[in-house]
Amino acid sequence: MLVDLIKCHGSHNDFLLIDESEGNYKFDDFKRRDLALALCDREKSLGADGILFIRPSKVADAQYRIFNSDGTEASMCGNGLRCAGRYVCEKLGKDEAVIETMKANLKVKKHEEIFIDIPTYQVEISPVSFNLTSLPLNLDQETLIQEKIPQLSEELTFTALAVPNPHLTAIVSKEQLATDLQKELSEKVNNPNDLFPDGVNVSFVRLLEKGNIFVRTFERGVGFTNACGTAMSASTLVTCLINENELDQPINVYNNGGMVQCAVHEQDGTYTIDLIGNATYVYSAQIEVDFKQEGIVAEILEQEDFNEDLQYSRLQEHAKKYLSHF
Repeated sequence: MLVDLIKCHGSHNDFLLIDESEGNYKFDDFKRRDLALALCDREKSLGADGILFIRPSKVADAQYRIFNSDGTEASMCGNGLRCAGRYVCEKLGKDEAVIETMKANLKVKKHEEIFIDIPTYQVEISPVSFNLTSLPLNLDQETLIQEKIPQLSEELTFTALAVPNPHLTAIVSKEQLATDLQKELSEKVNNPNDLFPDGVNVSFVRLLEKGNIFVRTFERGVGFTNACGTAMSASTLVTCLINENELDQPINVYNNGGMVQCAVHEQDGTYTIDLIGNATYVYSAQIEVDFKQEGIVAEILEQEDFNEDLQYSRLQEHAKKYLSHF
């Protein structure tokens, strides 16, 4: 079977994008899982954090589903949604579209450039829930907002929320960020445990100056990534809840892959978040895939670069220079 794909990234959270409607591939979920396991392997194949499958939708301009590199399906991915949104908008010749995701139909639209010559898209991150059953998190309380979880840490204060992916965030110091604390904590809650039966994304957040934060995330099903869109959105919301940042104002969110902007909005107690950032195409490729009982065999037949990554590297340098002051 011949499969066409695009390698793309949002803040170097990278994906392989496959348009199922164009290829009429007729993948089932077993094949999507197997493709993710095989093609996302960085040592043996193309390598990526996950695969974005673009599909027809009866209720939106397109549907997208995302399978992580470990073969599990995520309900949402903000960085991936920007890439999927760009693809759908350009395919339809539109500046905005509605994308069907697992939990909601979300708006995506072309946005003014976040940095010179970088394709930039704004996506809606919602719904937002603080109810612990939404994650789920097994504690004898309804919400967890800036509280300790003694089973995890005596020094950190956590906020738990679903956007709709489950997130556990902690505001930390530069010194705490430099330790193995996040890795140890993240592995604990993503291996079999009593608190988070389905695992959780864990973000450490540093406050830099008003309107600027740094976020590093251990993603459920992936591990540490250069950036996680829903995590940066959730982390921005938390900084607004503790009055470190303002609602309705764009906030620069730095990460190991570069920078995005988030703006938090509230109406009648309900939050939505705008996630604004790059949707960069790295290359297009055609591969030959053979689904065998013992595993997938994939061979790259063609590959063509888009030459967009050079400009994105300038944004990365800008972000690194800014962070060097902190």
